[in-house]
Amino acid sequence: MASIASLPVASASIPTAEDLLDRARAMIPVLKERARRCVSQRDVPAESIAEMQAAGFFKILQPRRWGGYEMHPNAFYDVQKALAEGCMSTGWMYGVVGCHPYEIALFHEEAQAEVWGEDTSTLVSSSYQPVGKVTVVDGGFRLSGRWGFSTGSVHCQWVVLGALVPPSEPGGAPDMRAFLLPRSDYSIDFDSWHVFGLQGTGSHDVIVDDVFVPAHRTHRSVDGFLCTNPGQETNPGPLYTLPWAQVFMRSVSTAAFGGARAAINAAIEIAQSRVSTNTGKASKSDPFLLAAIAKAHAQVTEMEQTLRLTFEDLMAYATRGEAIPMEKRTLYAYNSSSVVRRMAELVDGMVQLLGGRAIYTSSPIIQPWLDLNAGRAHVANDPNNRTLDLVGGILGQEPTFTFL
Repeated sequence: MASIASLPVASASIPTAEDLLDRARAMIPVLKERARRCVSQRDVPAESIAEMQAAGFFKILQPRRWGGYEMHPNAFYDVQKALAEGCMSTGWMYGVVGCHPYEIALFHEEAQAEVWGEDTSTLVSSSYQPVGKVTVVDGGFRLSGRWGFSTGSVHCQWVVLGALVPPSEPGGAPDMRAFLLPRSDYSIDFDSWHVFGLQGTGSHDVIVDDVFVPAHRTHRSVDGFLCTNPGQETNPGPLYTLPWAQVFMRSVSTAAFGGARAAINAAIEIAQSRVSTNTGKASKSDPFLLAAIAKAHAQVTEMEQTLRLTFEDLMAYATRGEAIPMEKRTLYAYNSSSVVRRMAELVDGMVQLLGGRAIYTSSPIIQPWLDLNAGRAHVANDPNNRTLDLVGGILGQEPTFTFL
């Protein structure tokens, strides 16, 4: 199987995966210090963005021809997990914004040049809800609408928005596309993101009012599914032959690993000193709490291994130039969709056994607990959306959902 080590050796200007992970781990303490401000301001602090930029984190999935590192996806997800351990909102924002260089690499070359031609550090946000109104016109489309959940939008100069292009013939199927717009073509509602968890992701609403989008600045969902993206002509490396959805889905589930690790560490910290004022029992001797902590640690580790092996396998197919079997794509999509819910349940199991100490907002376990439960709401983190495709994949049937 292809591994991080088997990909092209990093040059002097490109850090290794280990270097990047070390930089991310070094940020954990400062992200913990900024976490309350991140939550209260409902956005990742600008200095955190600047430090992640300086560390090279946003370049991991960006093509080398555009100043990026074009690295193995596991390098990207390892960094995301570490950042999320310091602050899950920051890790979630990084996962979403940091994976968009991958999708921009799939767009037509002209679109790539518009985004990165003058500044290869340009950042892109998104909202893939297919809620926009699309009108087909000469040379492209006119787009209007309001999209929610555009994570990190304050820090980005472009946005990718989902919408359905009406069928060209009566009774035909609509064409799901992602539309790429510059900052001058949309506005942000800065007072739209009021939630109980992941408050610091800055996932504000984006508003577009009848804007022209040229055809080259659209990415068809079916091309991402079939791995026939126009950008592969100029970015022919194996990395960009993966199904786009396999990369994106993990970007909205992998922050949960960091949140769960932070919660496990918090549970251990609380247990060290907590003695119930009612029963006189010490939490560090509570077999039920210890079992919950052990269960959480073991199962989070298991899911981390699954994530790592998933992309070792996917990259092995890509490196060999082989199509990835549909039964694997459906299985990997299901695995990704289930991890946030599983980790939320594991953390909930610890919270229930920590008594009154755990319910204060000052408790170190509460913010990860809230973040994990908020993360469950993302459509990609609902395994019920994947059940039919998983069973169909096992039976060798065609998928019903192309976001695989």
